[in-house]
Amino acid sequence: MKKFTCVQDIGDLKIALAEAFEIKKDRFKYVELGRNKTLMMIFFNSSLRTRLSTQKAALNLGMNVIVLDINQGAWKLETERGVIMDGDKPEHLLEAIPVMGCYCDIIGVRSFARFENRDYDYEEVIINQFIKYSGRPVFSMEAATRHPLQSFADLITIEEYKKTARPKVVMTWAPHPRPLPQAVPNSFAEWMNATDYDFVITHPEGYELDPKFVGRAKVEYDQMKAFEGADFIYAKNWVAYTGDNYGQILSKDREWTVSDRQMAVTNHAYFMHCLPVRRNMIVTDDVIESPQSIVIPEAANREISATVVLKRLLEGLQ
Repeated sequence: MKKFTCVQDIGDLKIALAEAFEIKKDRFKYVELGRNKTLMMIFFNSSLRTRLSTQKAALNLGMNVIVLDINQGAWKLETERGVIMDGDKPEHLLEAIPVMGCYCDIIGVRSFARFENRDYDYEEVIINQFIKYSGRPVFSMEAATRHPLQSFADLITIEEYKKTARPKVVMTWAPHPRPLPQAVPNSFAEWMNATDYDFVITHPEGYELDPKFVGRAKVEYDQMKAFEGADFIYAKNWVAYTGDNYGQILSKDREWTVSDRQMAVTNHAYFMHCLPVRRNMIVTDDVIESPQSIVIPEAANREISATVVLKRLLEGLQ
C-alpha cells in the first residue's frame, strides 16, 4: 500500500478486518517491521485521539515518531500557487513538503476543510500535494472530505458488537454550536457502503451530503422513522454541502439530539460517536453514559486501525 486516504485503498475489507483482529490479540507482533523507520505526523488542525492513537500504533510497530504542529513551532505555510508571498507566510508548502520527506519514511497529514471554497476543499489540495511532492507514502489523519482511520475503527467496532450478520446502521445528523466538516460523515458513509449492512442516513432537509458518499444508503428525513429497529446509531454533526449554503449551519434544532426518546424505538441499538462530543447537543448524558454507549471501545479501536494502516505502508516500503 502506497497511500491511505479512502476505503478503496485498504482493499478487501474482510482481509483488513482479519488483520485488525490479529493485531488486537497481539499489538506488538510486528514490532520489528518499523525498526529504524520514522513516521512524521503533520497537524494543520488540533487532535487528541488521532495524535495519540497513531503515535501509539507507530510505537507498536517499532517506529520512531516526529510530530509537527504547523500552527505551533513551525513557519506559517503558504498553500496556494501563484500567490505573491509578501504577507505573514514565509515558506511555501511546495518547498516544505519535500524537505519533510527527507526526514522520514512515512507521512501522516491532518488538514480540515476551510469552508471558503467547496471545490478547493473537495479537491483535497493539501493532502494531494503531500502525495505528489513528498516522495513518501502518505496517509490521511483526517482531510477535508474523509477521515478513513476513524471509519476503519468504526467498522472494527461494529464487527465486534454486531448481533446479526447484516445489522441496521443509522447515521444521524445532530445539532452543534459550531460549523463542522463533512469529513467524518462522508467517510463513514463510504465505508458503510462498502459493506452489506442495511445503511440509513437521517438529517434535516438541507443537510444532504455529496451523492458520491451517500451511495446506496437510504436517506430518511424523519429521524424517528429512521431509528426504528436500528442496531447501531452513529451520531455526527455536519454543515450544509449543497449550493451557496456550503459550510453553513442551517439548524440547531435540539429535537435531533439523540436521547432516550429516539433510542427507545431501536433494537437496543449501540450508540457511537467519533468524539469529542458536545453533551446535550449531539447526545444526552443518559444515552452516552448508558451500557449501550460504545464510544470508548470505538475510540480504543483507533489504535488498531492505525496499526493496520501503518503496517501495510511499511510493507509497501520493502
